[in-house]
Amino acid sequence: MSITMTASSPVTNSLTAGKLPKNAPMMVLAASWLVVGAIFAVIFLSGATESFNWAGTLFFGTVLYCIALFLFSYFVEGTRRAKDRLVTALVTIAFVVALIPLISLVGTTIVNGLPAFMTPTFFTESQRNVVGAGGGALHAIVGTLFVTGLATLISVPIGLLTAIYLTEYGRGRLARGITFFVDVMTGIPSIVAGLFAYALFSLLFNDPGIRFGFGGSVALSVLMIPVVVRSSEEMLKLVPNELREAAYALGVPKWLTIVKVVLPTSLAGIVTGIMISISRVIGETAPLLIVAGFTASMNYDLFNERMMTLPVFVYNQYASQGADSQAYIDRAWAGALTLIVIVMLLNLVARLVARTFSPKLGR
Repeated sequence: MSITMTASSPVTNSLTAGKLPKNAPMMVLAASWLVVGAIFAVIFLSGATESFNWAGTLFFGTVLYCIALFLFSYFVEGTRRAKDRLVTALVTIAFVVALIPLISLVGTTIVNGLPAFMTPTFFTESQRNVVGAGGGALHAIVGTLFVTGLATLISVPIGLLTAIYLTEYGRGRLARGITFFVDVMTGIPSIVAGLFAYALFSLLFNDPGIRFGFGGSVALSVLMIPVVVRSSEEMLKLVPNELREAAYALGVPKWLTIVKVVLPTSLAGIVTGIMISISRVIGETAPLLIVAGFTASMNYDLFNERMMTLPVFVYNQYASQGADSQAYIDRAWAGALTLIVIVMLLNLVARLVARTFSPKLGR
């Protein structure tokens, strides 16, 4: 009597079929953590340590998981599948490890900064004549938006036009020289940009004590321009040459091809690069501390007097604590949380802009 196998018969994941069950990795991971946790529990109960080692349990348990999963897969599924599972586990662990500092940073900032962040006066008052608890960071928020906004207005046209030149027109020594200096500028320390802006305006106005918001915008633009150039250049290079050639074949001039074809096609990537550059400089403290200074009062004039920004506000609150030190520390955490919220909102706006204006490829 013959047994027929239909094509629709489900494949059972069993050890006898030469394949581990679907939930095997999670089971092995949980068992590894339990085994290592039991070892550390015995060490803790014996009095050798003062507390249970959670970090050691997770780390050594994960190491044991990689080894155990590889061995189980090797004996059941073979060498090729075992290597694949091992590499997959290592990549996943590396991703989780990379996320741990970010989650820890955001979580710590939210926990410590939320109480002062939720006070009504934090977004409606400055620190003028405030000693101890009270006041807010309105002057720093306004200063950050003004200084960073002007730096963006300076950097985006220069960086984008430079990227267009390097991609569409640049050839020879000039293009290589620009590329070299852009690479050099990408790695300069932020304090060097602040010293450059301070020295420039000190010489122009013959005032060694000059401090104003526009100088901070110039310092930030020095840091933003190479990021905008590099990111925009890479996005422009991704535009297929066939699109350019099709436009040229229709008699469209080169400059109009760039405006109507190249830039709209790469708009999503360019906007993302601009947001990365803003995120790169919005938290800079050293250049703004040097050339923009700090103040406890409101200042809406970028070209006159000192202007407070959120990074400098956080630094000043932590470094110059008064009698009620906890109030200063709470305001510092709230300022850091405000910076994170601003960057998050900017990225959301950038995604909306990129989705709205990027070319629709669907038919």
